[in-house]
Amino acid sequence: MGQRNRKKTQNPGVREMVQTAVFAAVILIMAFTPFLGYIPLGFTRVTTIHIPVILGSLMLGPGRGAVLGGVFGLTSFINNTVNPTATSFVFSPFYSLGEFSGGPASLLICFVPRILIGVVPYYILKLARKCSKKGKTPGAGLVLAGIGGSLTNTLLVMNLIFVFFRRAYAAANEVTVQAVYGFILTVIGTNGVPEAIVAGVLTLALGKVLLRGRMKKELGASK
Repeated sequence: MGQRNRKKTQNPGVREMVQTAVFAAVILIMAFTPFLGYIPLGFTRVTTIHIPVILGSLMLGPGRGAVLGGVFGLTSFINNTVNPTATSFVFSPFYSLGEFSGGPASLLICFVPRILIGVVPYYILKLARKCSKKGKTPGAGLVLAGIGGSLTNTLLVMNLIFVFFRRAYAAANEVTVQAVYGFILTVIGTNGVPEAIVAGVLTLALGKVLLRGRMKKELGASK
């Protein structure tokens, strides 16, 4: 009887805050554990932090997914300010490389694509469920949600870099301004595409477990 009453009086707002905090804690642990969330490759970093953001979007919905994406953006901002690489000025207005420095556009690049990682996968999976004959969670939908979330980040970040920082980014990578978009496409192909494939595989593997009815009930997720 007492247990039933506790369930009835459980505050949904508190439960949602706890769920979001758990995913945020995972993001923070990954972000500040060396070679886990951000893997340095000299001129840039390979990112794996988008995985919990994608899973959070699928489990908790686009609103809280956007919050988790914002946490991801914050960790990127901190990392690129206190532990910079040659191109950290595109993510932090407080870092400069010679005559080139970040600015307000750095915050746009750092936060907006990461926030959208927490939004796009939810709607991709929602569409996949609508297209599914049984209305269940299709494996292909999970893969596409993972790939879509990852590519949302990569494509927006790299193209916004071209829009706002093409000259500085070209100088930092020792390529001409005329060749910088070709270089950006190379980065997308060598870093972004593998990241997206890994995101698709992990979203499928982890999503199948986390989105099961029993698991969602135990975690208190209703999305």
